[in-house]
Amino acid sequence: MKDEIVNQSDEAVQMARACEGCRQKAPLPLEITMAFQPIFDFTDGRVFAYEALVRGKGGESAGAVLAAIDPKMLYRFDQECRMEAIKLAGRLFPADEATKLSINFMPNAVYEPTACIRASLVAAKRANFSADRLMFEFTETERMLDVEHVQRILDAYRQLGFTTAIDDFGAGYSSLKLLADLRADLVKIDMSLIRGIDGSWPRQAIVGRIVQLTADLGMRCIAEGVETAQELETLRGLGINLVQGYLLARPAVEALPDIRL
Repeated sequence: MKDEIVNQSDEAVQMARACEGCRQKAPLPLEITMAFQPIFDFTDGRVFAYEALVRGKGGESAGAVLAAIDPKMLYRFDQECRMEAIKLAGRLFPADEATKLSINFMPNAVYEPTACIRASLVAAKRANFSADRLMFEFTETERMLDVEHVQRILDAYRQLGFTTAIDDFGAGYSSLKLLADLRADLVKIDMSLIRGIDGSWPRQAIVGRIVQLTADLGMRCIAEGVETAQELETLRGLGINLVQGYLLARPAVEALPDIRL
């Protein structure tokens, strides 16, 4: 009983810190904006989603932006990225289509899913952007502090009608365990397994098994980082129809890039 009280107290302190982090009025060290890159669905020949990728207003890369963020501002940075992505999507995305907005989020920067999503829902309402078009990706290269907590986030997001995805699958921590523990809608296969797959039978074997395994679990695969027609042809042959990469389009800042088919 004593341990439960201590744990509840620790959780309350963590939540207070998280909420305070979001309420901080101090500006971020640099202004941010978003670039968009399409995820194309060859099944029906349309853009399934555009992934929002953070950039600095001064042309800074995602890496430079992240390097400039103080850990104490992590919660607020996560919220700012979401709201900026939704605001731009409301302006840029076709209003009469179901194309999704894919947003990266940091599971360890979300304390209470329902409370932390409120600002995003408000931003969607202001932008006249339907909340059911939101898709959230979390990267498995970020070590999971609490897998049960991540599952609570995904469950809450699913109840709100959001699509969820595991990003960078195959490049992070305990990949197969995550598939068993987390019930995401999509799995994005890391580009390290995609690069040169047309000339690598081991990569073909691994990716082929991932496609079969995720299909058995009711998930779809996305191949990210596709750069050559040969890679694309091989991936299509393995049963992957959701594709993202420079072969189709490079990210465009505050714009939707043209797709090269």
